[in-house]
Amino acid sequence: MYSRVRVGKSLADMFIIRNGLKQGDALSPLFFNFALEYAIRRVQVYQNGLKLNRTHQLLVYADNVNILEGRVYTIKENAEALVEASKDIGLEVNADKTKYMVMSRDQNAGQSHNIKTGNSSFERVEELKYLGTTLMNQNSIQEEINSRLKSGNACYHLMQNLLSSSLLFKNI
Repeated sequence: MYSRVRVGKSLADMFIIRNGLKQGDALSPLFFNFALEYAIRRVQVYQNGLKLNRTHQLLVYADNVNILEGRVYTIKENAEALVEASKDIGLEVNADKTKYMVMSRDQNAGQSHNIKTGNSSFERVEELKYLGTTLMNQNSIQEEINSRLKSGNACYHLMQNLLSSSLLFKNI
């Protein structure tokens, strides 16, 4: 594999890459983020789909990428573009960990079961957890509210003895 370095508008000569970084190396996440951002920027040039505030809805955190769209066809089209752009720079999408969800109030939106892109197939889900928040395909937040209430109550009951302890100062 060959590479080049760009400094300003100057492009250095090509050189051979003989070995890369090992997993766990301090620079690995930084270089991964550079590569993923490059692939995402390439896709956004061609991306069709849902726009809010004149920007396409693509949520990215570390290696977690979410394409938000209300139609299966556009999700498939954008996923194919992202898979291809990633492949071009040496990144590979793990199809076993890749899921899709159509977010719509329409009960019949996205009835197909899987999206196929090349040799990969992405499973359709009704809900997913993103950065600790449960997203539902019907845009309902009631499940998330209930989940957070249960979590808060569980924390309170675990700490109840400590909070009512006579060892704590009550005069603040």
